[in-house]
Formats: sequence, structure tokens, C-alpha cells
Amino acid sequence: MLFLVLAAAAAYGLYRLSGRQPAAKIAAVMPQRENLVASISSNGKVEPIAPSVIRAELATFVAKVSAVEGRAVKKGQLLLELDVKDAVAQLAQAHANRLRAEDDLRAARAGGRAGDAARVNGDLANAIADRDRLQKNHDALARLFQEQAATRAELAQNELDLAKAQDLVRRLTAAKQEFDQQVRLDAERAALQVDQSKAEIEVLEKKTGMGRITAPIDGTLYSLPVRTGDPVKVGDLLAEMADLRKVRVRAFIDEPELGGLEPEQPVVITWDALPNRAWQGRTEVIPKQVVPRNSRSVGELLCSVNNDKLELLPNINVSVRIIAKQRFNVLTVPRGAVDVEGGRRYVYVVKDSSLGVGKKYLEKREIQVDVASATSYEVAGGLQEGEMVALPGDVDLKDGMAVRVVSTR
Repeated sequence: MLFLVLAAAAAYGLYRLSGRQPAAKIAAVMPQRENLVASISSNGKVEPIAPSVIRAELATFVAKVSAVEGRAVKKGQLLLELDVKDAVAQLAQAHANRLRAEDDLRAARAGGRAGDAARVNGDLANAIADRDRLQKNHDALARLFQEQAATRAELAQNELDLAKAQDLVRRLTAAKQEFDQQVRLDAERAALQVDQSKAEIEVLEKKTGMGRITAPIDGTLYSLPVRTGDPVKVGDLLAEMADLRKVRVRAFIDEPELGGLEPEQPVVITWDALPNRAWQGRTEVIPKQVVPRNSRSVGELLCSVNNDKLELLPNINVSVRIIAKQRFNVLTVPRGAVDVEGGRRYVYVVKDSSLGVGKKYLEKREIQVDVASATSYEVAGGLQEGEMVALPGDVDLKDGMAVRVVSTR
């Protein structure tokens, strides 16, 4: 019995030393070298860089549409025509008013209408001549009366006629002064009417010119919302066009990801309507503020995009992927193999035990990481190439835990 007890004790000791006690079964992975891309994905909207927006400058209706939406147009090409018949009629009347005002101004500056001026001046001249003649007769009759060569009645009659002539001269002189004053007022009024007519003509000429809507630049007419016969009000949108070979994307980046943005980062644009196409671009204007967008808090990132084939259309919704960082041939571990505690990152390294053949255990080790992709971390320190790292599974990993690796990948 003593020998049996000793044999059992020896067998148990050998069992413990041989490492055959139950060990946790785990999967492990070797760190690999690969190219790592850290990207930020979001959505955005395509915008023309320098759009030309044409709006109605008068209330009327569309007389004719000459262009086709979506087509390329040249600078100066007729796009549409607005009805300006009323403005044309008003312009003709304004020209007639101007001619009449200019004629009145010339007459006023010449001293009044020729017939009126001649009549006023002639009447006054005749009255002065009669007065002067009667004054001479009075002087002569006065001498003759003193010489008793003329009667008192003749002298009295002449004095009466002279008084009437003098009164007529005074009245005609006042009328002449009033006429001259009126001529000056007419000249001022006519000059004002001429200026007003010129201003009205300028406005109406501009208004009639607004009837022909032409392309201000070479580009693509990407919006033409009006049709022949449509009424339009001042400020209504008539057309939008731009050079669509260069567009930009306004990307809506969630607030937590704004710190990874820098100018000149590569951008990849995709559009569901053309799933097999991708467009390359660069980040340009980094957000300076955060704004609410639906239920999100975002910064608006502006990206330039090459659109030589004119496939991206203004105002379409696209997917945006910004390449924040790229690393080539760096040591990486899966994100799932890394634990985070208090801002530090750890992995469980699989180590060989010295207590028995095939015996392994886990060593908890802090590592430093740099670029992170959706699946991997770049290892910047704390782990060497060739070391095996445990992956999480059905059991909780612990420092010093005995393990058996049943799969590697």
C-alpha cells in the first residue's frame, strides 16, 4: 500500500510537470506587414465651383426657349426670350417724349416760340413808338399853345392819348417781363423733361435687352426650369450653368472625425448611379465650425474633384472617402486583438512555457499604435515581428493564463 501511494504521488507530480492539465483553447495570429490606409467615410453633395445663376429682372412671361437643358453652350448663345412688347412700346413713346422736350428746350433757350416772341416784342415796340410820337406831339403843342397857335382842347386831347399810350407801354412791358420769366421756367422744365426722358429711355432699353437671355460663359446648362408661356416674376430662376469639368464636393464630416482632416488629402468620390466609377479629388477647405445637419453635428469639408467627362452633375448626393493617412509595408495586428484600458492599448502575446513540451501561456503587454484602418492597427512599438498574439474567443484572456493554440490565421 505504501508503494502504491508513493506511485500515485509520483504520477500526479509527473502529470503536473508534464503540462497536461486542462488549458484554454484559443486562436492566435502572427502580426503581418501590409499597406495600411486610414480613411474617413461620409456623404456629400456635388457643387459647381463657379456657377452662373440667371434670374428674371422683370415680371412677364417666357416667349421662347431656344436652349436644351444638359447641353453645352457657348458664351453669348441665346438661351430663351422673355416677352418685352410693353417695354418696346414704352421705349418708342419715351423717344417721342424726348424729341418733344428737346424741341421745347431749344425754343425756350431761343427766347420762346418764334410767333409768341415776335408778337410780344412787336406789340411792345409799337406801343413805345406811339408813346414817343405822342410825347413829341405834346411837346410841340405845348410850345404852340404858349404861342397861342394851338388850342387847349388840342393839347388836352394829346395829353389824354399820351397817358393811354404810356399805360399801354407799362402793361406791355409787364407782359414782356412775364413772358421772359415764363420762357426761363419753360427752359428749366424742358431741360428736366429731357433728362427724365433720357433716364427713362436708358431704363427701357435695359429692360428690352433683358428679354434676350444669353449664356454669360462657356459651359453646361445644367438647369433650365422654365418653359414657353410660363409666367415669371422678378427674381425667379431662369437658368443655371457652369463649367462642369471642375466641380467640388461639399462633404459632411461627423464631429468626432474632424481632427483627422488636413488640406490636400486624397479623396475618392463614388455615386450610386454609376457604381463602377470613382472620381479622384483633394481636400481644400477644412471646416472652421460645426453645424447641425438633420440629427448629426457635422463640419462641411470642400473637396475639388476632376470631372473631365462631365459625369458628376450638380446637386447629386455622393459617397466620400477621405484618405487621412497611408502607411506602406508596416507591421499590423487585427483591431480585435487589441484591448483598451485607461487610454492604453494591450495585446496578449502567446509565450512558450519552460515547464513542459507544448506548454504555452499568455503575457499581457502594452503596445503603441499609429495608423488605424477599419480592421487593423499599425504597431509602432511593444511587439516584434514573429510574436504570436491571442485573439478573443469563448474565454476571457488573462495574463499568465495557460492556453493551447488550436488555430492560427
